[in-house]
Formats: sequence, structure tokens, C-alpha cells
Amino acid sequence: MRKILVSGATGYIGGRLVPKLLEAGYPVRVFVRDPGRLMGRAWLEEVEVVQGDVFDSQSLAKAMDGVSAAYYLIHSMSQTPDFHQRDLIAAEAFGSAARLAGVDQIIYLGGLGDERGELSEHLMSRQETGNALRWAGVPVTEFRAAVIVGSGSISFEMIRYLTERVPIMVCPRWVFTKVQPIAIRDVLDYLTAALVVPEARGQIIEIGGSDVLTYGDMMMGYARVRGLRRTLLPVPFLTPNLSSYWVHWVTPVPAAIARPLIEGLKSEVIVRDPAAAKIFPDIQPVDYESAVERALGRLDANQVETSWSDSLFSSQQDVRPVELTTTDGMIIENRQAVVAAPPAEVFRAFTRLGGDRGYGYMDWAWRIRGMFDRIAGGVGFRRGRRHPVFIRVGDAIDFWRVEAVEPNKLMRLRAEMKVPGGAWLQYKSEALPDGGTLLHQTAFFAPKGLLGLLYWYLLYPVHALIFSGLITKIKEQAEREAGAKGQVQTTTL
Repeated sequence: MRKILVSGATGYIGGRLVPKLLEAGYPVRVFVRDPGRLMGRAWLEEVEVVQGDVFDSQSLAKAMDGVSAAYYLIHSMSQTPDFHQRDLIAAEAFGSAARLAGVDQIIYLGGLGDERGELSEHLMSRQETGNALRWAGVPVTEFRAAVIVGSGSISFEMIRYLTERVPIMVCPRWVFTKVQPIAIRDVLDYLTAALVVPEARGQIIEIGGSDVLTYGDMMMGYARVRGLRRTLLPVPFLTPNLSSYWVHWVTPVPAAIARPLIEGLKSEVIVRDPAAAKIFPDIQPVDYESAVERALGRLDANQVETSWSDSLFSSQQDVRPVELTTTDGMIIENRQAVVAAPPAEVFRAFTRLGGDRGYGYMDWAWRIRGMFDRIAGGVGFRRGRRHPVFIRVGDAIDFWRVEAVEPNKLMRLRAEMKVPGGAWLQYKSEALPDGGTLLHQTAFFAPKGLLGLLYWYLLYPVHALIFSGLITKIKEQAEREAGAKGQVQTTTL
């Protein structure tokens, strides 16, 4: 069977497409910049991984070697001035590498919208990316979709948080623009079917669900599924820029990401060409409320595969509760505690931090920190977790990002809130000879200039209070769980 390349496998769509291709029996190769972000994926052992970048011709050639079809699922939501040009250069490089390697087909998921009308910069970039892929001459199947409804999708999360949290919703004009949402399951069906339907080769195919709605209709439809009573209050003077800050405060989506999404809703994004129904007669897209019910069902069952939100110390003698050092400009605060529980139980305790479960100690302080971060334009504290128990590299946990995971041993979180420098929080469970665990909690801070140093030392008394309470709570949680399972150890050093 033909080998398939998936770029963007760490993203929302790519992470769900890979297992679907494997289920269909295809050999799959994934092309990623950071293979570490694939850790924890159930399908990792079933795929071939090639590390590289679309701007690196050698790694692209390696990724394309022996491939018959390649999925291009890369797109920038950046606000940098050159994001559009970089997208085009990347797509041209991908198409050229595919042609040189003899790839038969490129499959791309772009954005829906009438190219003859007034499109936002990001929607225009999505469509021009398709043109750049075609430039090299390899047949491209380009699907164009609007709002994708699925657990963990950024559009769905915006709708979910706005509707859940705001009984009377202030609605700017874009809320009443027509849109044709589509369920993630239907999108994946189209993407996989394109491999076996010859008529799809070289085509631009518009796809959407069975309903044409407004964004307001979508919020009210969500409310009906959830049994909520909601009211829409039109306020025509809210610009997309102001709306993005409104979304920033009410949802986990930062303003910088919300803005291009909202700008894309200024113009209608509906299917105008019915070709999809003729090319793929077996795919019958579901209605919007059915898609919402599916998404909520997966959220309730903790079965979110991917999300938008989709990098030490050792001592068994003379355990010091806290040690503050500076090494090569990095400030390091290491706290240690002896835990009467096995390492696996300690690992479970610290990997369940955050999200709805909270941190177990001074949760109000974490929320206040998140509030100040939102004021500063950061991600804030509303992203929660993809799953309440399991973690993998790349997961968002509130304002942290999981940078490294070693099962039953280590978790490292990188701070994504706005701070004058770089910050990490690491937990490590180290087995002791008697079956207990030495728990390390290490905060790393790389200050940026004088402001960074002032930030660390002025807030250190508060941080010290929070982190000392946090390691104590993790110790207590692990010992409580171990006791319930009859695993309590008598630890001595």
C-alpha cells in the first residue's frame, strides 16, 4: 500500500488524521520539527518519524523519499509582518520537494471563502498557500473549510467558552455573518477519501456541514444542546480588534490568535460549489448540533485526542528542603521532600496538577497570576488541560506547556505567561532503597536583564510560600493515594 507523509502531525488536524490513516492500513511517515512533542501519542510506535523543517531542503527530501501522497497541514496564525510570505515560501518548498521525489498527490486543508470577495489576510493566505503548493506541478487536492466543530478545536472552544460563561452575549456584526461549520469527523473523512478518489486530484473542493448558520446561531445552537438560556445583544460598533480582546478575556484563546479568526468572519464563509457531493457521494456531513453533541460527548468522556492549545538534582543523603543557586545566569530553586509512596504514585500526583483539579494550595493566587497575565496580553489561566489525568509533551496546562515527560519519573513545564525571561517548573520522582520516593521540585528562571532579576527577587517571598505549600500537597496526595492502595512505605535516609 502507498506510503503517506503527514506534515503538521503535532497539530489539531494532523494529530487526528494519523490514527485514521493507520486504521485504514496505510504506512505513515510524519514530518515534525520536534519529535519530542509526539511523546504520549498512542500511535507513535506505528509511524516513521522524520525530523526537519519545511525551510530545510535536505530534511524535506528525506521526508518525501518513497512517498506517494503527502498531506500539507501547516499554517501560521502568527501576527508577525512576514507570516504570509513565509507561508508561501514554505508551501513552494514543500511542493518542489514533492515533485523532485516523484510524489503523486498533495492534499491540503485550506480556508473557505469567496476569493473574488474581500477576504481577511489570513484567509487569503490560506488560499494563496494552495496556489503555492500547485506551483511545482504536483496535483493538489485542496479542501476549503470554515469553522471546524470538534472537541479541542479552537473555533469550537471559542463558542463553548463564550456560551457557557456569558448569559447575555454582546455581539458585534461579525456574529451575524453566515458561516457553514463542519464536524471534525467529516473533515477527516474527506481528507482520507481523497487518497482513493481519482476525481479529487488537482481539485479545489469546498466542504461544509449540512447547516448554513451565523456565528450567533452557532452559539444559540450550542446553548440548546447544553440546555442553557442565552440572549444575544447586537452591538454594531465593536471592531474585530476590540472583539478579539473580548474573546481574550472570556475564553482561553489569546487576542493575538482570536483576531485573525474574527477578521475571517467579516465575510461569508459558505460552500458555493457543490462539487464535494458529486466527488464524495458517500460522505454525508452532519448538522451543526449533531457535531456539537459529538464534541461534548468526547469532552465528557475525556477522549480529546488533540487540542489547539494541541524540555536534576539527585541526593539520597542529607536531604535539604530548599536550595537556591545560580548557574550560568540561570536561577535555580530546588525543593525536596521524602514521600512514603512509590515513584509511580508520586508521578501521578504531580502530573495531575492544574486544570479543573487546581494546584491544591493557594489556587486563588494562581488565578490572580493568570488574571494579570491576561491584562498583559498573555495566555492567562483559562486553557485548562487536554485530559484531567494523562499528559504528553506539547500539552497545555493552564499557562504552562509540557516540555518533557519521562513515565513515572519526570515532568517539566515551561511557562508561557508573560515574564521578563524564561521560566520552567520541573518535578522528578527518585526511587529510594526502601521503596519510598525522593521528590524534587525545581523552579528554573533565566532572567532577562535587570527587570528579570527584579521580577524574581521581588516576588520570591510569594513564590517561596506557594512552592513550599505545593510540594507539601503533592507529597500528601501521593501518600494518601498510596495508603488507599496499601502501598505506604516507611522511608528513612
